[in-house]
Amino acid sequence: MGNVVPVIVAYLIGSIAFAVLVSKAFRLPDPHTYDSGNPGATNVLRTGHRMAAVLTLLGDALKGFVAVMATALLVPRYDLPQETVALAALAVFLGHLYPVFFRFKGGKGVATAAGILFAIHPWLGLLTLATWVVIALFFRYSSLAALIAAIFAPFFTFFLIKSSAMLVAVSAISLLLIWRHRANIRKLLAGEESRIGEKKMPAAGAAHSEPHSGRKSA
Repeated sequence: MGNVVPVIVAYLIGSIAFAVLVSKAFRLPDPHTYDSGNPGATNVLRTGHRMAAVLTLLGDALKGFVAVMATALLVPRYDLPQETVALAALAVFLGHLYPVFFRFKGGKGVATAAGILFAIHPWLGLLTLATWVVIALFFRYSSLAALIAAIFAPFFTFFLIKSSAMLVAVSAISLLLIWRHRANIRKLLAGEESRIGEKKMPAAGAAHSEPHSGRKSA
């Protein structure tokens, strides 16, 4: 069994877009069509449906955790290189960002990254999550919290894990996460970023939200 197989499987697991699946189950709009257009828990929360947002968050985090943990269990069993776990961590994250099942239009990876970090090392996950929570509570910007947590994650990895391959994988995940938040960075600098819990659905789906422009005025 080559180490390519678990990496491909990890990518496919990452390609499962829970935001889209959960939204369909709750008969909510496709998350690609409103506000940021991002299929993630924060955007789903803007519909006002908290349960859907929670399920999206848990699903995205769980797929990252499962993919990495499953690979870690396969490494000793099939005598695979230890670097396989790092490759699987990066693969499941890339699957979330560019899902093959949804025309490569994925999310920004915050919840999936959290699941990956917890699978790599519990303290790595906890420290990164704590960083996110502190920033989110003080500033109420999910994107800002994600960016700060992404910056700190490689440093936590360096001190907790003696693996250059894992450090490279976590650093790559952090850089990709920051890259995916480039639009949020511009909004933050312009003071236009939505805060956590704000119900603001138009924007990405604006073209779909005004089909009846010829309604009568009172």
